[in-house]
Amino acid sequence: MRQQHETTEDLMPDILTAANQIRQGKRSSVSLVALCLQRIKTHNPTLNAFGDVFAEDALREAEACDREAAAGKWRGPLHGVPFGIKDLFSTAGLRTTKGSLTSLENVPDSDAPIIARLKGAGAILLGKTATTEFGWTGSSYSRVFGHGRNPWNTSLTSGGSSSGSAISVAAHLVPGALGSDGGGSVRIPGAFCGIFALKASLGRIPTWPWSATEMLSHAGPLTRTVRDSALLFDLLSGPDSRDHQALPEKNESWLARCDLPLPRFRVASAATLFNTPVDPAIAIAVEQAVERIAQQLPVEVISLQPDWESPFAAFNTLWTGGRGVAYGSALHDQLDRLDPGFATLIARSGEIDLADYLSAQKQRAAFAAQVHALFDRVDLLVMPTLPVQPFAADRHTPPEQPEGDSGVEWARWTPFTWPFNLSGNPAATIPCGFTPEGLPVGLQVVGRRYAEGDVLQFCAALEALMPWAQHLPPQAL
Repeated sequence: MRQQHETTEDLMPDILTAANQIRQGKRSSVSLVALCLQRIKTHNPTLNAFGDVFAEDALREAEACDREAAAGKWRGPLHGVPFGIKDLFSTAGLRTTKGSLTSLENVPDSDAPIIARLKGAGAILLGKTATTEFGWTGSSYSRVFGHGRNPWNTSLTSGGSSSGSAISVAAHLVPGALGSDGGGSVRIPGAFCGIFALKASLGRIPTWPWSATEMLSHAGPLTRTVRDSALLFDLLSGPDSRDHQALPEKNESWLARCDLPLPRFRVASAATLFNTPVDPAIAIAVEQAVERIAQQLPVEVISLQPDWESPFAAFNTLWTGGRGVAYGSALHDQLDRLDPGFATLIARSGEIDLADYLSAQKQRAAFAAQVHALFDRVDLLVMPTLPVQPFAADRHTPPEQPEGDSGVEWARWTPFTWPFNLSGNPAATIPCGFTPEGLPVGLQVVGRRYAEGDVLQFCAALEALMPWAQHLPPQAL
């Protein structure tokens, strides 16, 4: 069962708290990095959150940050704060395995834009966090890192593909971490691990190098608080010449939005999508959360069941075709070294022709138009993040799911996340309750395109209404 903790002095601070403590001289960067390293040493053998940990480099950077702080010099708002980095992001001079046995010697020459901006804000790269192979699945199955373990019950999956980042934040191994989301990869583990994660509008944080599913892929943080996420989006957003999809600079601070009174948003509540059965414990927790929202927040809540048809076929074609063709051509002589599921995806991609791909793009546009039409009538949509509870860590899919032969069988148990990658809407997961077994339940909050500020402001109000920081997984103690 979940555990409550009365004090947080012996726990990892969140990002804003850590940054303020360092700036006020209440904590040194060295002591914070040392705390992270100690907790990783203690818990990572069980949780499998981290791959490479740059202990010596991180301590040297922390020492430099402390010297600069003593001299009144500050690198930025995140001065001296350590982070975990999903091992899909390119890090100059630091190994980036992408979770694959085929890429164990890959050392990039340049930082991805999100990494360069994190460093520019003063943060320290503590280590690379686990991901599934090339981020292809929503589970935490990994032959490189070991299967990611849920901090609330280590026999269960953490979800993925940003598995290590979610685990490391939930288990208090680091103040915050970075992940990516091409079909739910920050929201799935965010929901299973009981933390906050926002997939922003497509292009909000620039991505590079090029992705085979660039029309679906987003970069962003995983955090323990909404305000931490808002701060990071303030720091990491904005155009970059290397990403042709990158959005212009936004004209407001989303962290500041989190402290403003909540407008009278019109909030649509959906119990499910596409007639998908929802686990009863999840349905109850979400229903209770929606009742509290309606009763205690100054918003208008309406029950609404979208009559959309599932765009699974379009997503399957775009995901399988993009990743399968790109990686299949590059790894055609190493297929025996790949996760069998990813090798299946590559095989399935050979069955997709150009007409199929263009048809999927047309279907995607039609589905997105339906989603955007909904937001002509409402400001926000709330619903379960996932319809299932975490399952065994050594599985890709729940045991009750029938065998299938698509390249994205994981998308069958995550039908509420990837549709908003197709439409490009901002979508967040926020903890809203617990199952009787003490596992966290995620509420997904979706906004109209480019309205991440609305999502964050609403989630900040919900966090204040139903605070979850006092609820700690066993692996955080």
